[in-house]
Amino acid sequence: MSKPKQPRTLAETEAQAVTRNIRVSPRKLNLVAGLIRNKSASQAVATLTFSKRRIAQQVKKTLESAIANAENNHQLDVDQLVVKTAEVGKSIVMRRFHARGRGRSARVEKFFSHLKIVVAERAPEPEAASTEQKAA
Repeated sequence: MSKPKQPRTLAETEAQAVTRNIRVSPRKLNLVAGLIRNKSASQAVATLTFSKRRIAQQVKKTLESAIANAENNHQLDVDQLVVKTAEVGKSIVMRRFHARGRGRSARVEKFFSHLKIVVAERAPEPEAASTEQKAA
């Protein structure tokens, strides 16, 4: 006997990807995640491709994984995907010691982060209705 299947937490038009224990502080990762929130998936990938931040490439891999999950696992249209949320969470803190003057030591904290990206399929905007409104 096995446990009953857990219900899906996301809507039918959503897919996600999670990366855990990324070696960057959550504060720095949130700056990069803020660049892609509420953007279309293709625009977000382009933004991350040309970002100068070191962690942007890892965020891009997570975003591409979420897009692939949407396409392959949930049969969503890639051209209609939007980055719904990009959540950054705190992970472990690795503590090290650094030698200081006069025989003292100082603690060095190395922060790790979690990243969860949810992409959602937006409804295609009816172009015919918008052109009729402009003509009127």
